[in-house]
Amino acid sequence: MQKILLISGALLGGLGVAIGAFGAHALRATLTASGRLDTFETAVKYQFYHALALLLTGIIYAAFPNRLVLNAGYSMLGGVIVFSGSLYILCLTGVRWLGAITPIGGVLMIIGWGLLIYGVVRHS
Repeated sequence: MQKILLISGALLGGLGVAIGAFGAHALRATLTASGRLDTFETAVKYQFYHALALLLTGIIYAAFPNRLVLNAGYSMLGGVIVFSGSLYILCLTGVRWLGAITPIGGVLMIIGWGLLIYGVVRHS
């Protein structure tokens, strides 16, 4: 299970670099014209934060192996997929209703951080 968290964190980090570079170079004119450059950058930023958080969660799981820490990682991963994923799709397609599901991803990220805290405190 720890391996899944570490691989997910590394994968999200690598994809963050690739997606960020793609946005900065290939999509800059399109995103600037549509006014969505800031939104795209927010999606990349939160993906990076949580890529690092997943790596740390994988490391923390080694010291505090319990279901709460594991679920924290899964919640963060789901949060990135929903939060950043919906913003990427919104920026690329202009489908506005996706903005309505973005907060669900944010809530999953917050839950992930809470579970991480609780998992470490409870296991101590």
